[in-house]
Order: sequence, then structure tokens, then C-alpha cells
Amino acid sequence: MSLSVRSKPYIIPEYSLTGDLLAYLTCGLQYRYQNKGTLPPSMPIQLWFGDFIHGVMEEAYLRWRERDWKDFPWDWETQIRQIELEIDKRMRSRGLQPPANIFCPFHGPSEEQGLCPDTNHPHKLVASVRAEEAINTWGPHLFPLIDDAEVKLKGIRDMPGYKKGVSRSNYYGVTGIIDVLSSVKLEEASSKNLILKYLHQDPMFREKIDALDYPEYEIIVDYKGMKRPPVNSPSWQHHNWQVLTYAWLRSMQPESRPVLTGILFYLNELSLFKEDLKELKREVEERSTDIMPSENDLMKILQWNMRSNPPLISQLFKNERSIRIIQVENSSVNNSLNEFDQVVAEIENSVICEVNGKGIKSSWNPNPDKRTCDACDFKTFCNKSETASKFPTVP
Repeated sequence: MSLSVRSKPYIIPEYSLTGDLLAYLTCGLQYRYQNKGTLPPSMPIQLWFGDFIHGVMEEAYLRWRERDWKDFPWDWETQIRQIELEIDKRMRSRGLQPPANIFCPFHGPSEEQGLCPDTNHPHKLVASVRAEEAINTWGPHLFPLIDDAEVKLKGIRDMPGYKKGVSRSNYYGVTGIIDVLSSVKLEEASSKNLILKYLHQDPMFREKIDALDYPEYEIIVDYKGMKRPPVNSPSWQHHNWQVLTYAWLRSMQPESRPVLTGILFYLNELSLFKEDLKELKREVEERSTDIMPSENDLMKILQWNMRSNPPLISQLFKNERSIRIIQVENSSVNNSLNEFDQVVAEIENSVICEVNGKGIKSSWNPNPDKRTCDACDFKTFCNKSETASKFPTVP
């Protein structure tokens, strides 16, 4: 009697647009340790705040929809603080602790001071300031337009450079999460809606609306817990690819309508701190940003220095820098998909190299910018880090 041999499990690698593809583009070696090796960063400022602001905006929308919380602005201590504590609780259950001096974790006055200025909790620290600005600036305009929140997207693509017996699979999966605005909601919105104003200021959007043979369409939305990147930075192009890939994933869903446009909200632009202003000033001087200040804002930014407090920037300028509209065209969508195929091919090649016995540092390419490198736990043994030779350590 012969016994059959169980076949090898067939696994399709799955990649999240932000958690995998954009993380790898930030730094391949850091991605290997944190995502593939599940080594959490000791100072997860970007990771923590990104998850925090997404959670806060989503929970704020749900409470706006389900409760009698229609009037803005919302009070931080009695309304927004409830949301912050709920999101912090969820994140702690996943092992994400708030970084030092970013968020006050105390519910009320306590004998413990922690890293807060005093024991008179709660304190409105950086994360709370930005959460309050995000909700009260965009909430009144965005929430009435949302038709479907936290839509999970999933698609499948051919594995680039597939080689039988070498590649892990002949397909790979792509996942993402978005909010969706529908044409019905947009038509019902007030003429004073700020998002509609920015949409209709875009001539390409108006052309698309005029050319439609049917009234139904969609707009996809994503939040970024960061400042607006300069147009010559990799992040600017990567975010463009991300939105266009979201549009493709959405088009794969049977209930979807044509996606005309994507909107990114760079929420840190609503409350700039010193490091943000330092970068903005440099971008203005180099003219490397697509949203330039004018008149009074320009003078304040150029005259500001790190020894003084941040100047009062006009709300109009902050709003314009916070919103980015990306038009969805078939050619640009195909280009973004090809770009992400190349990223997946690089990741898969690194995985195969490591499986075949090469070391981690030989298999994965570190390619960080200075800010990523400064906050990285693995810089002391990274070949591309300036501090690698200064602090000997075991890799």
C-alpha cells in the first residue's frame, strides 16, 4: 500500500499598501526587522501617531453619525478626549504604547506625573492638539460626505518576474483601507462645504464631471499623520501611487462606482511645531512645495527662526496645505500598479535571498532618509548609517 505525500502548502504573499509597500520604500532593512521580524520599534512615533490619528478620525465619524454630535467645533475635554482614550486603549491592546511627551495617558488628576508637565491631568499634548485640529477643521465638511467608512480593499496581481520553482507564488495579494465619498452625498452637501470648494477649483475634476454619462461616481479618502511632503521627495510620488492603487482596488469591488478622484489629508499641516516649520521654511526657500505661502504668511515663515515660537499662520494656508487632490486616470493607475509590482519584486527577491542562506544585511537594502535613520533602532549596525562606526554593537 502506497501512501500519498502531502503537497506543499500554497501561500499567496499578501502586501498592505502602507504596512508593507510604503514601509519597504522608506527603508528595506528597517522593514525586514520591524515587519518581517516583528521587532517593534522602541520609539514608534510615526507608527503610533499614524494609527492614532486614523483611529481618532474613524471613531469621531462614528460618533458624529450615531450620536447627537452634529455641531462643531467639538470640545476637547468633554468630547474629543473620550475618543482619544478609547483609541489609546485599543492601541495598547496591540502593544502600541504612546511615545514620550506625545500623549497624556491619564484619565484625570493623579499622583503620578509620568512625562507630563505636572499631575493636573489630562494635558493637551502634541497628539491631542493635532487630533482636535483634524476633527474640528475637516470633520464638519468630511463627515457629511462619507458614504462608506473604513472600506477594506483586497485585490490580486500576477507575481512580477515569476519563476517556477524559485518564486514563492505566481500571484500576490494587495490590501488597503479607505473611506469612500459618493456622488449622492456630494450632491446633498451644503454649498459652503470646504472639500467641495477645493474639488471644484480643480479644472480636471470639473472636466470629468462634465464628461460623465451617468451621475454616480466615488472619491476615496485617506489620512496621513505627517506634514505635506515636498514635490521632489520620494514620499510625494509614493503617496500618489498609493491613492491610484486604492482606486484600482476599489474598482475591483462589484458594488463600486467609478472613482474619479482621491483625496489625501496631511493632518500635521493644521498644527505646525518647530521641526515642521523648519522643514516648511526650507521648502519655501527652495520652492520645492506645490503650495506656497503668500503675503503675510510668507513673511512670517521666512523671518521665523528656531529660537522663537511658531508664528500664527492663516487658516486658509493651513487648509490648502492639508488637502491634496489626486486625479484618477487609467494611464496613471497602470503606472502606479507597475511601480508597486517592482517594489513587490524587490521584496520577494530579498525574501528568496535570505531563505537561500544569505545574511539579513546582504539580502535587504537599507535606503533611508536622515529622519528615518535618526529614529531607527538598527542604525548602530547598518552599513548606511552615519552612526554605525561610532557605537559598536552585535547585529
